[in-house]
Amino acid sequence: MNGSTDTVVDLSRRADNAAALADYYRWHARLYDATRWSFLFGRSALIRAITGRCQPASILEIGCGTGSNLLRLRRRFPDAAITGLDLSTDMLVQARRKLDRRSARITLRQGRYDQPLQPDQPFDLIVFSYCLSMIDPGWQQALDAALSDLQPGGLLAVVDFHDTRFSGFRRWMGFNHVRMDGHLLPSLNERCEALTQNVRPAYGNVWRYFSFIGCKRGG
Repeated sequence: MNGSTDTVVDLSRRADNAAALADYYRWHARLYDATRWSFLFGRSALIRAITGRCQPASILEIGCGTGSNLLRLRRRFPDAAITGLDLSTDMLVQARRKLDRRSARITLRQGRYDQPLQPDQPFDLIVFSYCLSMIDPGWQQALDAALSDLQPGGLLAVVDFHDTRFSGFRRWMGFNHVRMDGHLLPSLNERCEALTQNVRPAYGNVWRYFSFIGCKRGG
């Protein structure tokens, strides 16, 4: 294949992935908050870790889902302007219900994230919480877009699945649109200056998850 054909194929695969995720969350949105606490570990800890490192005036969360992290960010940074972006309209319906009347400075937007959102008005902090592992293909483009949307010296904060030693579990997570190949953390280190990172086991090391806070180089 030539370069242009590769690009067309990649764009098609990314569009297919986006459609599959939108369909997946059409069924999961109402159950999300009742179920995900049991295995999406490290979300609150990531935001606590951010607090000691910056006081951002503007925050973007990619894959904001039902808005739980947006509320955590609001409590930690009450003066910040916060934007939440999500692919799923159904998840954003849940987020709007949760945020009504409590969060005047939180803006919700719907769409894919494979291009910068507002590079002329960059953010001080960008958060990915259990999002990048589901953008496959396209996670590289999402990271590149985030760096374009981030102020020089701004922080990129990520918590996500890392890997598993069990092939059956890896396949099962793949059926649920999650890639667990340990591919994200090395790429984050290539793109950012790491300030803190760790990998932790879950459920007796059935899988591992990671958290990462890094600084955009050039600031």
